Amino acid sequence: MARWRPRAATATVWYLRLIALLNLVTVLLAPFRDQVETHNEGEYFTPYLMTAGLSSAVLSVFLAIAMRRRKRAAWIFNTALAGLFAVLYLLAMTLPGGGFTKHPLNYVSTVLTCGFVLALLVGRKEFTSKGDSSNPKTAAATFVAGLGFGGVVGAALVALTNNLHGAADFWDMFRYSVGRMITITPSEHLRSVIDAPTWVNAVINAMGAVLFLLVLYVAFRSPRNTELLTAEDEDRIRGLLEKQGERDSLGYFALRRDKAVMFSPSGKAAVTYRVVGGVSLASGDPIGDPEAWPGAIDAWLTEAREHAWAPAVMGASEEAGVIYARHGLDALELGDEAIVELDEFSLDGRAMRVVRQAYNRVKRAGYTVRIRRHEEIPEYEMAELVAKADQWRDGATERGFSMALGRLGDPGDGRCVMLECHDGEGELKALLSFVPWGADGLSLDLMRRARDTENGLMEFMVIELLQRAREVNLARVSLNFAMFRSVFERGSKLGAGPVLRLWRSVLGFFSRWWQIESLYRANAKYRPIWEPRYLLFEKSSEIPRIGIASARAEGFITAPSLPALFRRRHRGPSGAEPRVPAAAQGGKG
Repeated sequence: MARWRPRAATATVWYLRLIALLNLVTVLLAPFRDQVETHNEGEYFTPYLMTAGLSSAVLSVFLAIAMRRRKRAAWIFNTALAGLFAVLYLLAMTLPGGGFTKHPLNYVSTVLTCGFVLALLVGRKEFTSKGDSSNPKTAAATFVAGLGFGGVVGAALVALTNNLHGAADFWDMFRYSVGRMITITPSEHLRSVIDAPTWVNAVINAMGAVLFLLVLYVAFRSPRNTELLTAEDEDRIRGLLEKQGERDSLGYFALRRDKAVMFSPSGKAAVTYRVVGGVSLASGDPIGDPEAWPGAIDAWLTEAREHAWAPAVMGASEEAGVIYARHGLDALELGDEAIVELDEFSLDGRAMRVVRQAYNRVKRAGYTVRIRRHEEIPEYEMAELVAKADQWRDGATERGFSMALGRLGDPGDGRCVMLECHDGEGELKALLSFVPWGADGLSLDLMRRARDTENGLMEFMVIELLQRAREVNLARVSLNFAMFRSVFERGSKLGAGPVLRLWRSVLGFFSRWWQIESLYRANAKYRPIWEPRYLLFEKSSEIPRIGIASARAEGFITAPSLPALFRRRHRGPSGAEPRVPAAAQGGKG
């Protein structure tokens, strides 16, 4: 049975996919649709969910997706509904005098439906992904509210277009709209008082289809993760960073408080992540001792599979990518991180001529840079700096997830380093903030400047930091991440192939909005060491979903949400125990 369970579960998914395809074909091909509709009447019946309609096709697709993610709610729904059909079909084929046994297609329908139910029962233990306990109530509320809203809108349209003026009251028009939305033929009374145009009926039917999709989504969606970083979690992560923080330049960003954390059973390693759109999105490498990484990764993957979240990692190093690969994750190179080593950096030479000229030009204009740890900045000054940073921000959204802390001036980040640039008149014109990277490194967190500043101002500030490294005991600096750096670098060289040149052109086009190429060129000026970073994923089919979740996490896409009054709130319990799934208790680490 252990060998047949996964095969049976997979068979149920393929059955639903096939039924969805056949239903879609019936929508597009009228002769096939007529045949299926004929075999759903009288003494005929068709396999489970085969109804020659777009609604059935959509339902089958939703159920196939939910079953592929091994959601328990989808298994319960299919088992109950398909089991009912199977019992009815068996009764129809065994009871005498029904006439159903005369048609060969009925035997095929019975075998397919009963086979689907049998596969569900055999693969029962494969469907372990938990749903949100609030889904049934929310789906029911969505259905009722959607019917009410659609009924009112439809009634308004009918009132404006009804050819039988004054024959129907509002209640008649409301019942007519609701009936159309759930595909119930209007009663004889409603047909006698309402004669709406075809386009009005089409709009009402479209609202019904949208409501059907929305109810399905709410009923089978994965639960949202409400656990955020607690004060105790933060203290434990800081302890791991003190011991192993020099391993990963992105380690300090694990302290973002909009992330959750999963510790290894020994507590010597942790994975921090956020759930966005059903994707459990981790960033950077695991924190802590590499020997304990497998235990934290196992715990994180176990939770993701329990809730049908798609696991993914943004910005993992090659070292972490190898360990994640042992746990079933595949890798895709995202780009490269620019790292400047102080003992290898110099402004001398022809290669640094452009940076050197920009630095000297800004310096002659009278600009100066002040370098301080955040803990050295008085509270009132920090408030002014935060206000300036907000004022200079490009857009209303604070972007960042994998390489941004998102909380400038927090008292807990006293070891961060602030660079303040003033012009010749002493007015503040730009800010750079760096987070600690081990004992002698910094990682760029925030970069803001006024609109009317000199060109080359950021280069001037970075060079000032590198030349005055002793003030903050600095040996290395991690600058911006250059996405798809190798494409820009190789695509511009002689001999680049047509595919690479085309890919470079596409990225150059999107760089007009997302500064992909400009970030690469801005980093390349310092002749850095390029460290590759990877996107890790479990299934290639999940990449589009992961890409959207990453864009949402980084702030490039803002998803519509309910008003703040209706949002679910969560406060992490103080002193809560670190979360480790029971299945991971015996894991390594």
